[in-house]
Amino acid sequence: MRTDPGRDDKKDIEVRRIDLNPKKEEVLTGRKHNMELSIAAWIFVLLFALLIGRVVFINVFESESLRNNINNTKADSNSENVIRGDIRTLDGTVLATTLVDENGNQTRSYPFDNVFAHVVGYASNGKAGLEAEENYDLLSSHSSLIKQIRAEETGEKVQGDHVIVTLDEKLQQTAYYALGSYSGAVVVMEPDSGRILAMVSKPDFNPNAIGMEWENLVADSSSSVLLNRATQGLYPPGSTFKMITSLAYLRAHPTDYSSFMWNCEGALSEDDVRITCYGDQVHGMEDLASAFSNSCNTAFAHIGLELDNSEFKKTAEDFLFNHSLPTAMQHSQSVFKLTKDSSAGEQMTTAIGQGDTLVTPLHMALVTSAIANGGIMMRPYYVDHIETNDGTVVKQYDPEIYKKVLTPDEAGILTEYMKKTAESGTAAALSGNGYTVAGKTGSAEYEKDGVTGTHSWFCGFAQTTEPHIAIAVIAEDGGTGSSTAVPIAKQILDTFFYG
Repeated sequence: MRTDPGRDDKKDIEVRRIDLNPKKEEVLTGRKHNMELSIAAWIFVLLFALLIGRVVFINVFESESLRNNINNTKADSNSENVIRGDIRTLDGTVLATTLVDENGNQTRSYPFDNVFAHVVGYASNGKAGLEAEENYDLLSSHSSLIKQIRAEETGEKVQGDHVIVTLDEKLQQTAYYALGSYSGAVVVMEPDSGRILAMVSKPDFNPNAIGMEWENLVADSSSSVLLNRATQGLYPPGSTFKMITSLAYLRAHPTDYSSFMWNCEGALSEDDVRITCYGDQVHGMEDLASAFSNSCNTAFAHIGLELDNSEFKKTAEDFLFNHSLPTAMQHSQSVFKLTKDSSAGEQMTTAIGQGDTLVTPLHMALVTSAIANGGIMMRPYYVDHIETNDGTVVKQYDPEIYKKVLTPDEAGILTEYMKKTAESGTAAALSGNGYTVAGKTGSAEYEKDGVTGTHSWFCGFAQTTEPHIAIAVIAEDGGTGSSTAVPIAKQILDTFFYG
C-alpha cells in the first residue's frame, strides 16, 4: 500500500517545528537570565558607587564635625598617651589647662573659676562647652617627631595641641560681673566675622569643683545651673522681636512703608485679647520709626493683624526660627508658631514678641549682627586656630558667610530705626558716650507655675557707621529693657571702646 509522500513531508515539517521550539525557548530564557544578571550587576555597581561617594563626602565635608561630636569618645583613648592641651585666648591667657604633679597625676584647672564656666565648659563627669566641642584637638598632638619618639621611649605622655579661642578675657569678665546676680545670658560677637567675643550664662558653677559638686548640680533642677542659657535658654523675645516684625512690614509695603501712621491710645483690643503699651503709656501719633523707637505695642499689634501670616512666618524662618543655628555648640531651636489659621490674638501677641514665640540669646545676637553687617549673617565661631605646644599653627579658622537674610536697603532702614531707639527712645542711656549705638530693648512678659514676671532684653551694635561689636543681653526678671539690660550693655560697650 502506497503512502502519500506529501503527508509524510508535512509530518516531517511538523516534527521539525516541534523540535525547534524548545531550543528557541532555551535561548529566550538564557537571554532573560543574562539581562537579570546585568541589571543586578549594575545595581550592585551603583550601590557601591554611592557607598564610595558617601565615604568620600564624610571624609571631606563631615570629618571634623564627626571628630568633635560630643558623642564620639574615640579621642578619649588618646588620653593614655597625650596630656590634654590648653584652651587659651589670642593674647595667651589660659582659660583651661592640665596640671601634672611629680607623680604624673593630672588635674584639669580653670584659672578664672566661674567666669568662663559655660562656654569653656568642663572635662570631668562628662564634657561640655568647648571642652566637648574641641575634645579631639585637645587630645591630639602635632609635636615634632623627635619629641614623640622621646616620649615613647621614656614612657611619658606627649603634650596635646592647644585650642586658641576668639573669646576676649576683658569683655568676658565685664559681661560676667555686669550681669551680676541676675539669671540670664550675654552674647558678644563681631558682626562682620561671626567671632564670639564673650558668652556668659547665669546661674553658673565652678568647673574646678565639678567633681565634688556634681550630685548637687544635677539635682538642682529648679535653677538648671549646668544649662548654657546663652545657647540653650528659650525666652519670649519681647519687643526685640519687633526687628523681625518691622522687616515683615517693610517687605509687605516696599514702596509705602514710610506712610505708616498710628494713633496710639495705650491699648488695642481684638476679640478677647487686649494689648497695652508698657506702663499704660499713650504714645499718640506715630510713624513706623517712632513706633519702633518707643516700642509701641499697640502699633505693632495692629501691624500683626494686617500682615499675611504665611509671609510673616517666612520672614521669621529666613532668620532661622524653627531651624537649627549654624554652630556646633549645643543649642536649642527657636520657635515661631504663627500659622494661616492663627487667631487675631495670636497675630497681635506674636507681632510684639510674645505668644508662643521663643528664642535663644545667641540667636538674637545673630539677628542683630546680620542687620549690622548689611544683611549678611556670618557663621558664629569660637576657635581662631589650633597650635602645637611650640606655637606652630596646625589649623586656622576663618570667617564664613552663612547666608544673606535681608537686603542692604532693608538692613539700612532697620539700622536707622535702631539708631533712633538708642538716641531718643527706650535705649537713650546709650547715647552721648563717645560711640554710636543702634539697638532695641525688650520687656518680655512670662508666666510660669502661676507666677508672672518680666525679662529685660537689649540687642544692639556699635559703631553704627562701621559696626565692630554686637550684643544680646537678657536679665531674667529684670523688668524693662531700659532699666536693666541697657546698663549691662553699656558696661560692655565702655570696656570694648575704652578698655
